[in-house]
Amino acid sequence: MRRFTLIALGFSLLLLAGCSKPGKFEIRGKITNATGGTVYLEELMVASVRPVDSAKINASGEFTIRHEVGMPTFFLLRLNGNNFITLLIDSAEKVTIEADAISLARDYKVTGSPGSLLVQELNYKLNTTKQKLDSISSLYTLYAESPDFESLKAGWKEAYDKIVSEQVDYSTRFVSEHPFSMASVLALYQKFNDDNYVVRDLHALRVAASALNSFYPESEHVKALYTNTLQLLAEEREGKVRQLIAEHGENSPDILLPDPQGREIPLSSFRGKYVLLHFWSAVDQNSRIVNPVLVEIYQKYRNRGLEIYQVSVDKDRALWLDAIEKDRLTWTNVGDMQGSIEAVMRYNIQAVPFNYLLDKEGAIVARNLTGPAIDRTLSQLLR
Repeated sequence: MRRFTLIALGFSLLLLAGCSKPGKFEIRGKITNATGGTVYLEELMVASVRPVDSAKINASGEFTIRHEVGMPTFFLLRLNGNNFITLLIDSAEKVTIEADAISLARDYKVTGSPGSLLVQELNYKLNTTKQKLDSISSLYTLYAESPDFESLKAGWKEAYDKIVSEQVDYSTRFVSEHPFSMASVLALYQKFNDDNYVVRDLHALRVAASALNSFYPESEHVKALYTNTLQLLAEEREGKVRQLIAEHGENSPDILLPDPQGREIPLSSFRGKYVLLHFWSAVDQNSRIVNPVLVEIYQKYRNRGLEIYQVSVDKDRALWLDAIEKDRLTWTNVGDMQGSIEAVMRYNIQAVPFNYLLDKEGAIVARNLTGPAIDRTLSQLLR
């Protein structure tokens, strides 16, 4: 009970933090070897940066910048070109920066901003990892002409793979341990190179995207992350369908579900006929509107080799059976009354109603046909 209370209290505090009102933060800094220069504050957007403010660095190397935000926001504190540091600042924070202009991007001290500390940790870890990988990669060139090159290469690859694995584990663990921190957005977008993201765990990505979206739905970074996550999950489901197709040598995975009498009927039992594989729900209005169209189609084409295999995604058996009777659905209806999740995943069903048309060998020849399109397609195939 005590653990539940502490978790609930922690969640409440996070919720309050996520709903904070706009407030002014302050950055006070001291940068040596930058006297008389200018420091610039830029907001880091999804695909660009936006100038926010600037300040002169006095004779003692000190500067002060104040700005207003309503949620944790990424900023770049820049001297010039690539000489900058990344900050993650929330409203009302009093941030202190100590650094040297010569090594600003590599070595600085930040206090008063927990998010900025996490960002510093993430960047330091990845930069260290990249330096180690670059050192190993340089050995390939250095010893290319060595007679021992092949034997040495095996050891280098093992060391290289170990470093990569350690970085992946660290970053994935970071996201799992900080699902409500905007710093996780940075972790999820970090890359080893242009095409190789560090975090590859879709579960960690999904958890962080969902958590951050519930706290900071107006953040452009969170919106982008959430959208990208949905796309990746959809691609993963499509990939699983393609894998099943490849493994089973056909392009329509089999389905085995019980009918209203409890008999398990496989989709593959209808080989030799054209099959309209149709996903629906008794409680979905659009599904019920389509049913009379299917009745008409079935009456017209059943004697010419058409079968309908209708998969219910319902969870209420009584409503399912009632809809079958009222809509006069006389073809094969199946469903496990638990959402038929396996069938839904295999065929990447995002919404109902949705259908696939299978030929006599079980190959998918059309998808998501509407009433007129079903009739037109079947009239061409079942002459």
